[in-house]
Amino acid sequence: MDDARDMGLTLNPKYDRDGLITAVVTDVDSGEVLMVAHMNAQALKLTVDTGLAHFWSRSRQSLWKKGETSGHMLQVRDLRIDCDQDAVWVKAVPAGPTCHTGARSCFFRHIGPDGLTPVEPSADAAD
Repeated sequence: MDDARDMGLTLNPKYDRDGLITAVVTDVDSGEVLMVAHMNAQALKLTVDTGLAHFWSRSRQSLWKKGETSGHMLQVRDLRIDCDQDAVWVKAVPAGPTCHTGARSCFFRHIGPDGLTPVEPSADAAD
């Protein structure tokens, strides 16, 4: 255990070999998981500095501000890092659907024995 990283109050992200950390985004009000993405050092800094969620696109190999083209930005209300500083939790207010498919959350399907089934919109409210 690296006590300084695990227990200290100095931000010292442990990026993977590609320079990324995982970012989990939830709705600040409902707690619903909206998306999972990755941040590099620049995306994390921009998120902290602007209060808007920024990520690193592994497929495009570029920085992106969530909602820059759609207008569905994520206003950050709380930003946390886990114990070993290799994952970030973004609690945000979504300005619209978070998923590129137009769904509120990227997690809109259940996995079951017969394959995938859609999540009913009211099902998340009961979780």
